[in-house]
Amino acid sequence: MSDTQQTEGGLLGSVKQMLQTASQLLESRVELFLLELKEERVRLVAALLLALAVGICALMTVVLVTFTIVIVFWDTYRIPVLVVLTIAYAAGAAGAFISLRRRLRRWQAFSASLEQIKKDRACLGTKN
Repeated sequence: MSDTQQTEGGLLGSVKQMLQTASQLLESRVELFLLELKEERVRLVAALLLALAVGICALMTVVLVTFTIVIVFWDTYRIPVLVVLTIAYAAGAAGAFISLRRRLRRWQAFSASLEQIKKDRACLGTKN
């Protein structure tokens, strides 16, 4: 009877140890995810503030340059100058849009967490 109790204790002890290990593994992954989430939030806010400052300064520059060019050519070529400037601004907006779309497609948030999960899966021998 003592062998049975010892075997059950050993089996229950092993299961308990395995659950503790799994719990610690999950806890470390959650901590990594939360840390990356915090870093991404800080990066996003900084990028948005910087983009806002760039946008405001660029808009003011474009308005003043446009105004200056139109004033210079007011008597002779005001319509062609306005058409050329409109086409140039539209091309710049299209280029910026394409660049933004490419960047957003390549954006990989939480890459360290995903990589660690893949490593964990490989260590445990599971596929997929």
